Formats: sequence, structure tokens, C-alpha cells
Amino acid sequence: MDVIVAGDRSELRAALAALGVAGVRGPRAGGDGGTADEGGSGGRGVAGTGPRSGSGTVRKVGPPGGTPEGAAGPGGGGGTLALVPTMGALHEGHRSLIRLAREHADHVAVSVFVNPLQFGPNEDFSRYPRTFDADLEVCAAEGVELVFAPAPGDMYLPDRQVGVSAGQMGTIVEGAFRPGHFDGVLTVVLKLFNLVRPDVAVFGQKDAQQLALIRRMVTDLDLPVTVVGGPTVREPDGLALSSRNRYLSPADRVTALALSAALREGARHDRPKDILHAAHAVLDEAALADPPLVLDYLSLVDPATFTAAAEDHRGEAILAVAAKVGATRLIDNVVLDLSS
Repeated sequence: MDVIVAGDRSELRAALAALGVAGVRGPRAGGDGGTADEGGSGGRGVAGTGPRSGSGTVRKVGPPGGTPEGAAGPGGGGGTLALVPTMGALHEGHRSLIRLAREHADHVAVSVFVNPLQFGPNEDFSRYPRTFDADLEVCAAEGVELVFAPAPGDMYLPDRQVGVSAGQMGTIVEGAFRPGHFDGVLTVVLKLFNLVRPDVAVFGQKDAQQLALIRRMVTDLDLPVTVVGGPTVREPDGLALSSRNRYLSPADRVTALALSAALREGARHDRPKDILHAAHAVLDEAALADPPLVLDYLSLVDPATFTAAAEDHRGEAILAVAAKVGATRLIDNVVLDLSS
């Protein structure tokens, strides 16, 4: 099966028409998205590196082994559309989200965009892995029908004024260490929802606070999208899959296993104080390793609000951790049932 690759709004419009689904509300004031006078200069989130024709046409990429079983083909005559937003550097975790998306809709689209708004000034935007050709191979193999890979100039005007605020929830836990991060996430997700107009959007549970905030945005803004969360996919040794894992040296990777080990140890307990104590013991030991683990936070939180779980908390809770190993910052979490 061929994957339709759209690098700007006009190409996206043509691609969605080919699939027989809705999309792109219309051109921007002053011209269609993705034209040179809007600052568009490439695709997939980095100027000059994307699949652009500039003519409202799209190119197609076929998988090595043909159409995957159960995958629909382009031009399938309408139906529902699921979107899997990504920043590229696709791995098995993304594959699992694509497969989950196919269970919820007739057509599957993947966006590949390294979003500058969600990176802080000292973060890894410039070195974030960009592997677009390999990403297309993954999408083709998984039966994705549309890949939308815009450039920053296609997504944001140079004098952009308005964005989405993540509110108080965006300033706690992960947000306390990455100011403005969730504002940038919600802004790009809302724009993708407006452009692609999916019926379903699929996100990974590994970014649990992001998932909770997107669900809250959908509720608060009455967005006609069903948000589906996919479980975290792990390596056999327990390390949560992440595009940033490729930064880790062999020694870094050994230390990084403490994140998932701490979550497993915490999950053996059922009282918040005991959960945090057990998990901290693992992380404290890893802080003495070479290289050391440098903890940002370990938090037990309510899954809907990300406020700290009280000692008498009942129901689901999320044990979340973030730490640096060498130059790499990693996050992980596990959902716990504290009903008993």
C-alpha cells in the first residue's frame, strides 16, 4: 500500500480528499499554508528537509512487502480518520500507537513534526533525531495512509500571537521543570486537530501528563475528537521506549534502568508513603552509580489533575519519574490501582 506524503496545507487538503475524508478548514488569511511567502521552506519540522512539491500534489511511498493485512487503501471512500501525532524518530512504541489507531478508525494518518514551541532554550531541539526516510518506511509497513510532515513555517506565522495555555496543570510536575512546554504541546495539537480534523487521536501513556492535558483541552474546548491512550512499550529489560534512548551510551543505559526499576518497586506497595519510599530507595542507589542518575522528580499523582495523591487516595494514581542520565533526560510512569 502506498503512503500519501503531504508537506504543506494544500498537499494535506489533496491527500484528505484522496482518502474521502474531511480536513483543513481552509486557506490562511493572505494565502494558502505552506507557500514561500508564509515562511514555509521545507517539511517535517526542519527547514529545507521535507517532502514538498508546492503544487497541491502529493507523492506516494510504498512498503517493501505490500499492503499489511487489515489495512485500508487510499481512496477508500470516506469513513473515520485516526491521527497519531509524532515528532518522528519512530520506534516500536509508535508502531503500537498506529496499530491501536487502526482499531478505532477506517483510515490512519501520522503527523511528523518536531515542534519548536515545546522545546525550552537549553533543550535538544537542534539535535532531536530526525529520521524521515526511516519514518516513512515504518508508516508504510504499518499501513498508514497519510503522513503529514509540515515545516515550522507551515504551522506558525512569523508574527504568531495566539497559543493555547495549559493552565495550572501545565505548571506542575513535568511542567515545573519545563516552563511553557505544555503550552507548546497543546498549541500544536490543537492546530493539527484543526488541520487534519480526525475523529480519533492516539497518544502514548508514557507522556502521561501530556495525555491528561490533551484530554482536558478536548473537554474544555468542546473539540469533536476522541482521545485514545496507548500503553507504554518497553524494552525486554524494562526501559521505556523513547526516541531519546539513542542518546544513551552503554553505561548511561545501565543507569537509566533505575527509572523503570523504581516504578516496579513502588508498584509493590499500596499506600502512597510506602510507594514513594520504595521507589526513592532505588533512585537513591542509582544516584551513586557511574554515570549517576540525577533526579528531577518522583511524584504520585491523580491521573486527571496531576496534583499530588493524598495518603488516603483511592482509585487510580500515576507514579511518575523524570531524571537525567549523562546529557539525556528521560521520563517514565506507571498507573497504579489504589482502590483496596
